[in-house]
Amino acid sequence: MIELLAPAGSPEMVIAAVQNGADAVYLGLGDFNARRGAKNFTDEEFEKALRYCRIRDCKVYVTLNTLVGDRELESAVEDARRASALGADGIIIQDLGLISAIRRALPDIPLHASTQMSLHNLAGVEAAAEMGLTRAVLARELSFEQIKFITKNASIETEVFVHGALCFCHSGQCYMSSLIGRRSGNRGMCAQPCRMQYSLGGRMDDYPLSLKDNCLVDRLRELEEAGVACAKIEGRMKRPEYAAIVTGIYSKVIKERRRPTAEELELL
Repeated sequence: MIELLAPAGSPEMVIAAVQNGADAVYLGLGDFNARRGAKNFTDEEFEKALRYCRIRDCKVYVTLNTLVGDRELESAVEDARRASALGADGIIIQDLGLISAIRRALPDIPLHASTQMSLHNLAGVEAAAEMGLTRAVLARELSFEQIKFITKNASIETEVFVHGALCFCHSGQCYMSSLIGRRSGNRGMCAQPCRMQYSLGGRMDDYPLSLKDNCLVDRLRELEEAGVACAKIEGRMKRPEYAAIVTGIYSKVIKERRRPTAEELELL
């Protein structure tokens, strides 16, 4: 059965996701995760969350998915060591240099390629496999046929985002927030300028860069049959109630092997 991976931007979200059927949660530890604006976790909170998940058979993945400079590399590797020592099941990562450094320091911990690596073809996924990664979170722009082809032929697992906000740019590779707000999305501080109003020659009353949310709840069976290992929900910046409702509906649809009801679609 396909793994359901839910967001956990705070200790409260961990409880909300796990109690509503998540098979795994992903959360931030330290300064090198792409949602530094979320509450995130201290070492003590992380350890408590891990224990909570362990006894409920839920995996925990840690995000270290920002770009890292030379002066920061040692600190980022130390964050990975902490996550590993505390018992994380894997690390989600973007930076190629950090992948190499963590692979040398922690050869046994599973590494997952973040969607921000923009893996959009089989060659890219195989390159990630050669670097020692065990799962590829595919770029969000791929069609079902592309996902199916990559998954069928890849030597590592694939993961697909199935619900939540979408970036206007390609797989999160955006410089807009950095340029107009001095807050880089590639450093975990996206100000979401694509959600703002812009003028298209008239009044500033339109949102031309703001995409509708992704929702693939009625395509889960197809993804599972295609061999996708994990269905991922976006939303570490959202409230625990969001994690509870969305995770609960997706979990029921997966476990009961059915389509969502009209009421569930309305809730989503």
